[in-house]
Amino acid sequence: MNAIDTTVVVLYFLAMIGLGFWYQRKASKSLEHYFLGGKQIHWLALAMSGSVSNFDITGTMWIVALITLFGVKSMWNHWMWGFLMGAFFMAYMGKWIRRSGVMTGAEWMVTRFGPGREGLYARTAYALIAVVTTVGFVGYAFQGIGKFASIYVDLPPAYCAVGIFAITTTYVLLGGLYSVVVTDVLQTIILGLASIVIMAIAFTHVSAEQVAQSMPGDWASLTPPWRLDAEQMSRVQGTGYEVYELFGLMLVAWLVKGVLLNLGGPAQLYDFQRFLAARDSRDASKVGAAWSCFLVLRWGMAMGIAVLAMVGFQNIQDPEQVMPLVLQEHLPVGVRGVVIAGLLAAFMSTFSSTVNSGASYVVKDLYQPLIDPHADERWLMRLSYASTVGLVVLGSIVGLYADSIRAVYDWIMGALGAAFMVPNVLRWYWWRLNGYGYAIGTLAGLAASLATPFFDALAPLYASFAVVSLVSLVGTIGGTLATSPTDRAVLIQFFENIRPFGFWGPIRRECAASGAAPPRSESVLLATLNVLLGIGAIGSAYLAPMYLVGHAYPRALACGAMAAVCVGLLKFTWYDNLPPHDPPANPAGNGVV
Repeated sequence: MNAIDTTVVVLYFLAMIGLGFWYQRKASKSLEHYFLGGKQIHWLALAMSGSVSNFDITGTMWIVALITLFGVKSMWNHWMWGFLMGAFFMAYMGKWIRRSGVMTGAEWMVTRFGPGREGLYARTAYALIAVVTTVGFVGYAFQGIGKFASIYVDLPPAYCAVGIFAITTTYVLLGGLYSVVVTDVLQTIILGLASIVIMAIAFTHVSAEQVAQSMPGDWASLTPPWRLDAEQMSRVQGTGYEVYELFGLMLVAWLVKGVLLNLGGPAQLYDFQRFLAARDSRDASKVGAAWSCFLVLRWGMAMGIAVLAMVGFQNIQDPEQVMPLVLQEHLPVGVRGVVIAGLLAAFMSTFSSTVNSGASYVVKDLYQPLIDPHADERWLMRLSYASTVGLVVLGSIVGLYADSIRAVYDWIMGALGAAFMVPNVLRWYWWRLNGYGYAIGTLAGLAASLATPFFDALAPLYASFAVVSLVSLVGTIGGTLATSPTDRAVLIQFFENIRPFGFWGPIRRECAASGAAPPRSESVLLATLNVLLGIGAIGSAYLAPMYLVGHAYPRALACGAMAAVCVGLLKFTWYDNLPPHDPPANPAGNGVV
């Protein structure tokens, strides 16, 4: 980068740290202010924050690499991280989470399994895997940001990663969720502008004929192959992506993983936090609806970078470095600085959200309930700072020893993700699951996932995911049936507050037998319809700008029309059926609705 680009990036970093200082006083009022923003943050800001937290620089580099290697069919890969999660958040999961009125996803376990021993076991198991996941994602971010920054700065990737980690950790420490959300809103704007700039450059600089000549012949097809052919394998040879040869088996693992992930609600990171911070369940539903809207431009930008790379570069050795190479080559002075600042914003957003939520699990779900239940707020705030630094250090160590972005991400989403998939799904839909079964299944899955790197036969994602899921399933069901059910009073209170659908028949009947009017469950048919419409709207909205940048106009038009039709139908099936706002007498939105 030249002096102008460097100045833009430096000024951006200084502004972010300044915001951290600005919000330090407000965030330090209490743990609720530090981790949930006092539950007074507007739903649109929370949606922008959650959305841009998924718009991370490492993930975008990975998306570009996949498009470069496989074309549009690489979209199937993203089921692995539940990229259509907004449909589930919007339809029902967002309001279910907010009705619990807790501070962390692990603390939610107490509302489901009670404050006794089984609730404590479930909460501890959840928090442990959340902390391990946080460390894994910090290591994944370390790999990505190091590769990205080393293209522009004449330093080894590890040095670049350490420097950027230090700056980002500083503003997370200072402002808590306040600074995270406020900077996320600014970062959403910057990233949106950066995405539009890259899309425009790709669209105007690369013609339809060049796309046809440079991109793989089947780049626009969504049809997945069962096995990569010789031409496809030649593109991945030596890149580390040869493990995708059995594309069909990988696809099965991606789809199953994604569906289970979305059915189980937000994972153990920042997703849960955004819904818990909403003012009430109506706003939480709106957070879910808007969550995916701010990610639409990301996919067009990724396609633009991939198109520029395929046309402008030959014999790319590392597809994970395609994105920084393209930005260095194709963006004009000044614009390059703004775009890089925007992408660094994406990294900072994801990093800060992940670390902030990870520290909350250490403090609220491990230290306080297990070690010092009576610790005062001042001490817990100090421990929050120490936990944040500790998570960053551990994650950096993981990143130093990882071989690639793909290797870290496949393990996190495949093996580690499988450890808690089954318990997370059953906790919402099956009344008989108890805290012992949840804890046993989760910890058994965690042990299996940590063992997978030592067994070559489990290296492919479809193998590691299947084995860890089976171990977790056996542990969950066996542990549940071998122990007593959760206290009926706890189950009844949970059912009355959350009003889930699924296998809750015995509890629903007990509510009716008590003489009081049984609470009305969410409509499973309406929720399913809204999920399907949401998937259609989000998936089509993601594909439309990708096809537009690639000059595939009929496909772009068809996807845009599909998205518009689904959104129009959601006005009647979803928006008109939202729950009312909490009454004004409860302005903090701390009660259940």
